[in-house]
Amino acid sequence: MTNRLSVAVPLYNEEQVLPELLRRVGAVLDATPGGPHEMLFVNDGSTDRTLELLEEAAAADDRIVIVSLSRNFGHQVAITAALDHVTGDATVVIDGDLQDPPEEIPRLLEKHAAGYDVVYVRRARRKEPWWLRLSFFVGYRVLTRMASLRLPVDAGDFALMSKRVVEELRRIPEHHRYLRGLRSWVGFRQTSIVVERAARQRGKSKYGVMRLAALAFDGAFAFSVIPLRAAAALGTLAIALSTLFAAYALYVRIFLERAPAGFTALIFVVTFLAGVNLLFLGIIGEYLGRVYEEVKARPLYVVDKVIHRVAQPHVAAVPRTANQSRHGAESGS
Repeated sequence: MTNRLSVAVPLYNEEQVLPELLRRVGAVLDATPGGPHEMLFVNDGSTDRTLELLEEAAAADDRIVIVSLSRNFGHQVAITAALDHVTGDATVVIDGDLQDPPEEIPRLLEKHAAGYDVVYVRRARRKEPWWLRLSFFVGYRVLTRMASLRLPVDAGDFALMSKRVVEELRRIPEHHRYLRGLRSWVGFRQTSIVVERAARQRGKSKYGVMRLAALAFDGAFAFSVIPLRAAAALGTLAIALSTLFAAYALYVRIFLERAPAGFTALIFVVTFLAGVNLLFLGIIGEYLGRVYEEVKARPLYVVDKVIHRVAQPHVAAVPRTANQSRHGAESGS
């Protein structure tokens, strides 16, 4: 049984939806046995009134903890910051746009009570445009085929994780984070529930096409070496075809006493192979760039301040090396 539940929410410019989010998450925790529960919000460098509204809510509700980052570090890093600070026996990660309804949290807790360490949500009947739904459908399945371990299909960041899963995720230092994959990599008993994904109620999505593509690339490069193997396979195929063409040219020259035609085809082949070389140099560069980011060993994020109304009953996890700066923490009156 979960005595203390943490709900971790990354936020970036969500002032329009935040009051409704606070109301609905608070209502779910009010109806959840055990406690005292916790709502932990990570302000990921918001430039609107998100932090101001959070501070007002924290002054009235001692369940609210705010981790405000020094700038915008990105959605996956904001979730990482939340997991570094939660104190519950189990943690539910949920986005702040209310497309994943907080009212589904009791279903996650039921599965957790049945012995599962990870209960993730598989999204059904998404409300995004058709081309985006198609991109998600194809992207998840391609990534699953490429990955070196089994990744869940149609699963987002909305999930419940036990305390030991959260502790294992804290030990993973990599910078280009695909938390849905890391969640699977950790292991333990995992299951899913299916939830209909709602349309965004207010505000704008922070995940444009480029950011979605970047997240997909992070997942592909973090859990697969197939792009590198594809370069080797294509190179082997090019060598084989070149050898066959050389043998054909030699045969035509010796036995038919004429030079083989095909200047246009030759230009096409040279241009094609040059493009392929540049493509795979870019792929190698992506892997190399990720190695470079890890070698620099910069912290994943910097905390500006931590705000809560009263001292929490549990000691927060030891922060990552140089990732957090607790000296800026504030406690409201």
